[in-house]
Amino acid sequence: MPEKETPEPDRQPEPEPGAHGSHRPEPFSAFLEDSVEDLYENAPCGYLSTLLDGRIVKVNGRLLAWLGHDRDELVGRRTFSDLLTVGGRIYHETHFAPLLAMQGEISGIALELKAADGSRLPVLVTSTVKTGSDGQPLLIRTTVFDARERRAYETELLRARQEAERERERLKRLNAILQQTLLPPAPADVPGLDVATHYHVASADEVGGDFYDLFPLAADRWGMFLGDVCGKGAGAAVVTSLTRYTLRAAAVYDADPAGVLGNLNTVLTHEYNQHDPRFCTVVFGLLTPDAARGGFRITLAGGGHPPALLMRADGSAAYVPTPGGQLIGVLPDARIATAEVSLGPGDTLVLYSDGLTEAHTALAGDRYGDQALLDFAEGLAPCTADEAVTAIRGLLDTFGAGVDDDTAVLAVHVPRPSREEQP
Repeated sequence: MPEKETPEPDRQPEPEPGAHGSHRPEPFSAFLEDSVEDLYENAPCGYLSTLLDGRIVKVNGRLLAWLGHDRDELVGRRTFSDLLTVGGRIYHETHFAPLLAMQGEISGIALELKAADGSRLPVLVTSTVKTGSDGQPLLIRTTVFDARERRAYETELLRARQEAERERERLKRLNAILQQTLLPPAPADVPGLDVATHYHVASADEVGGDFYDLFPLAADRWGMFLGDVCGKGAGAAVVTSLTRYTLRAAAVYDADPAGVLGNLNTVLTHEYNQHDPRFCTVVFGLLTPDAARGGFRITLAGGGHPPALLMRADGSAAYVPTPGGQLIGVLPDARIATAEVSLGPGDTLVLYSDGLTEAHTALAGDRYGDQALLDFAEGLAPCTADEAVTAIRGLLDTFGAGVDDDTAVLAVHVPRPSREEQP
């Protein structure tokens, strides 16, 4: 019988090149090795390794590209310090290297590298000391981050901050000039009367609404006032200017203190009753000579303002109340309160705004208050106008930042007659 042929096993056709399964994949370790090396060379930051003396033994392509150097120019030939600017080199030798030797690591240090073309590259540097199995240092690994964008941002931030400071200084000067226009350059010279004033600015950034004045009305009459417009800024300045000139004009027309404040009330309610209502507190005084006592008679009218402070020649002190006086500019027919006071030789009358009595003291949440001011005046009397204002200035200074509102002070004093003038 003929022998049967053993059938050959089915053969699968050879896959064409490039088909799935045609070649065995490269070992993963080889891929990983290639990726690590590529990451080192083309990382978004610079890498270099140096010996302990700073000599460069390895540097990546990114840092070479930043600096414009060839690898052969640096490796084994240059030190890390050689790449720094003069100032950076000094800092490296005096601070960076000693700290790194002590701590083994130092990070986020701002330095400047010097490129091959002489340009400067701002960088942030982090260095770590690599040690062997015996703990002895072997080399230094350094990472360098490009800080050009950060430097540009910081430069722009600094420029903006400087411009803001210049603008703030300009605003301060403007506010100071505007504030001065709202106050008289000097009080009027009243024969037989000493006058002193002070204006305490709580914030240089905003114009306050306090005001005062002393001016002649006739040969034997003078007007004086002190007040406080609500609010701050340009709006308050406009009302302050209007108030000051209205008081002066009204007093020339009719010097009766209650009538003067009534006139101001009419002006303010007419100008500001429709929108953005504005009001103020004011005390107005009419001074006339008192030949019998050798002093002055003063008629005071108050519109919601703190009472005047009277310090007598005998050392006593008291308020001159004008109770019931209402804010000026709120109601069409505001109630105006009046009071009479005789100012004799050695007596002093002080007008002030509520920034003084409402100042915060060292005790949390406490205001200075009316009683504290009266006690202060009793310890001060008798005193001249200058002494009173100087003492109040010192008192305001002790409050520091506790004075959160501007404070105006106007003091008038009848001096005692000299020995030659006495009968």
